Amino acid sequence: MIKEETILEYNGKPLGSVYFLGIGGIGMSALARYYNSRRLKVSGYDKTPTPLTGLLTEEGIAVHFEDSLDMLDRDANFVVYTPAIPKDHKELNFYKENGYVLKKRSEVLGSITRDNFNICVAGTHGKTTTSTMIAHLLRDTGYGCNAFLGGIAANYNTNFWPQAPGSSGKNVYVAEADEYDRSFLQLSPDVAIITAMDADHLDIYGDEKTMQDAFVQFTGKIKTGGLLISKKGIARTDDFIASNKMTYAAMDSTADIHAQNIRIVNGSYVFDALIRERVIKDLELNMGGMHNVENAIAAIAVAVNLDIEEEKIKKALGNFEGVKRRFEYIVKTTDRIVIDDYAHHPEELRALIEGAKELFPLKKCTVLFQPHLYSRTNDLADGFAEVLSIADETILLPIYPARELPMPGVTSQLVLNKMTTEKKSVKEKNEVLEWLKNNDTELLIISGAGDIDTLVKPIKDIVINK
Repeated sequence: MIKEETILEYNGKPLGSVYFLGIGGIGMSALARYYNSRRLKVSGYDKTPTPLTGLLTEEGIAVHFEDSLDMLDRDANFVVYTPAIPKDHKELNFYKENGYVLKKRSEVLGSITRDNFNICVAGTHGKTTTSTMIAHLLRDTGYGCNAFLGGIAANYNTNFWPQAPGSSGKNVYVAEADEYDRSFLQLSPDVAIITAMDADHLDIYGDEKTMQDAFVQFTGKIKTGGLLISKKGIARTDDFIASNKMTYAAMDSTADIHAQNIRIVNGSYVFDALIRERVIKDLELNMGGMHNVENAIAAIAVAVNLDIEEEKIKKALGNFEGVKRRFEYIVKTTDRIVIDDYAHHPEELRALIEGAKELFPLKKCTVLFQPHLYSRTNDLADGFAEVLSIADETILLPIYPARELPMPGVTSQLVLNKMTTEKKSVKEKNEVLEWLKNNDTELLIISGAGDIDTLVKPIKDIVINK
């Protein structure tokens, strides 16, 4: 077992180096940064260079993009890999065939955090923003935490940071609890948050009930005396296992924690938070979307549970700058708005589109969406079609396959054919850029979990130069 806290030994021997297969993934890169902060040798492989791998390189982590036995680390004490690495990958098979210890990301994160005070955020959507809000509140107020996040916190431009010496006294970890491949069952929460349980990852679970069963199992991982904070109205709450339970919602007054007196002031949300009869007034969130007010309510509840002072919570929330690719403003002028978001599930898209339209009700809404995974597109085609029909115009990119091979009959056209709006099309990336040069947009939403983010800068250049 990997020792807790310093992780400087493995099987009784000094830990010198760790190698990552898929180092550019958001969760993998956070772990790589963790080990790098401990001044160990960290290196790894990924399929393609990205801005994130560029940052890792700047931080002293060696990253290469060729599946090559000449470039891997033969001295690695253990290898961390992602399930997205193909089974015929030469480096992966070298490590398997030569007796190296291979660990999934979730196993390593679980081992690092196990004996510490853990705040773990789970959910099929909302977990990245909520966990980042919590980590920011703890850091900004001086309470302190270690953070392993599933997105880049805009305030700090990173998805990992260590706890500052002399902060809360507890060694606190805030971690995103990923349901994919049942990864979150490796964690040991003191405080657990469940933001949503909509059907997803059915390629792993088979059906929605089995996925929900895993969430119930996750609640069983909460330590004795720990706290569960779950969104009001999600399924199976009676099955959740925790000695202390609270529910939260944006506006449902029957929830233990909810917002009230919500108003929009200069493009920001101002609201009061009610936490079991305790009220914190005039909180300000400079982030779009009513779903983010809901995420903030859960984060505030965690901070209150840790006895952080109200004024410190208000100040920290007010200066929260959001998460990269979560309702991120790329262009924001009087005439044109461009928002970039990671949303790749129908309910995420619904919250994104409705949130943008609420803030900018007079602007024509155009959505550029890249479906992610053939299996997800097939399973949720009706939901995608319904939600995308909310927009005034929708442009679909071809499906981003990630780890999957094509499925017969499953293309972006499958979603397009089910949509009820007239202004809809499927375009390649280069066609999208040409279309934008010849068409004006008022409110443009870019969304998806694949490589659609490579279009963000060229789209921004086109829009601001019109």
